[in-house]
Amino acid sequence: MSLHRSRLDPDILRLLAEGTVIPAHPLALTEARTLDTRRQRALTRYYVDAGAGGLAVGVHTTQFAIRDVGLYEPVLRLAAETARAWTERPLVMIAGLAGDTAQAVAEARTAVALGYHAGLLSLAALKGRDEDAIVAHCEAVAAEIPLVGFYLQVAVGGLRLSADFWRRFAAIDNVVAIKMAPFDRYRTLDVIRGVAEAGALDRVTLYTGNDDHIVLDLVLPFDVRIGGRTVRATIKGGLLGHWSVWTASAVALFERCRAARAAGTVDADLLALDSRVTDCNAAFFDVANAFHGCIAGCHEVLRRQGLLAGTWCLDPGEGLGPGQADAIDRVLREHADLSDDAFVRANLERWLA
Repeated sequence: MSLHRSRLDPDILRLLAEGTVIPAHPLALTEARTLDTRRQRALTRYYVDAGAGGLAVGVHTTQFAIRDVGLYEPVLRLAAETARAWTERPLVMIAGLAGDTAQAVAEARTAVALGYHAGLLSLAALKGRDEDAIVAHCEAVAAEIPLVGFYLQVAVGGLRLSADFWRRFAAIDNVVAIKMAPFDRYRTLDVIRGVAEAGALDRVTLYTGNDDHIVLDLVLPFDVRIGGRTVRATIKGGLLGHWSVWTASAVALFERCRAARAAGTVDADLLALDSRVTDCNAAFFDVANAFHGCIAGCHEVLRRQGLLAGTWCLDPGEGLGPGQADAIDRVLREHADLSDDAFVRANLERWLA
């Protein structure tokens, strides 16, 4: 059965619309590169107890290759069942959707059957298609599940899309949010302009996926000129691979950003945190090696905390980049106050039980 946004639980829809912390859920593997169910469950429990308002599962950080090894449905099911068993508070569950139209539609139906509320739609498989074809693809998937748009950075397989594309995408009735992750201020503005031109800012919530500018995205207003008038937009939440680590601290930072935005006053210390968070991200995402270790780097932080047993990825060729471990050493030392190591230590045994 298809799912329209009008059928979502009002608490879920309100949480998504107000903006919240949504970590992109990693994949816990054994050394044999099979699913480590115990640690996968522990990760979900960690994110819930850290105060996340939702989970994104089956997305880039979960590794798109789960589809090639029969893990898409099991991983989505495990996260949904674990979250439901661990908390009674509303939690926005977002499923990653990928592939051509037939595959993405099938994944959307799987997600709906498992109780997911929305789908984060990757367009990487449509590389080389024109925007008319891409819009038609989005419309077909939106007929199955509320959509969260995904502007994935080009460096890891994303497409370059125009402001007009985002206007047409935002006009699709079952679109509820857009994760902007081009790691490019010009492209980020294209999304904001497109949503504003569609007159959809009241329905389509903007989420940052720009792990290189998390704090600034969350505190700055964005003005665009539409038809001779100024339209102001705000990015209300974050759906981030970076927030798969140090999540309790990320929740505290998010609440600080939200309070500052509401007050209309952002102090210099909060603004300066943007550079510190970005410095951490450069190490976690392996910027020095063109993002080669962007997943393994987050795994390494979780491994050091005891949540993961190793940094293994489904692709044996995917791991930490040259010098990345040293870069992580440095940021763990220099930005230790941004970590949530004490929180993890206090709860790890309970999550692993």
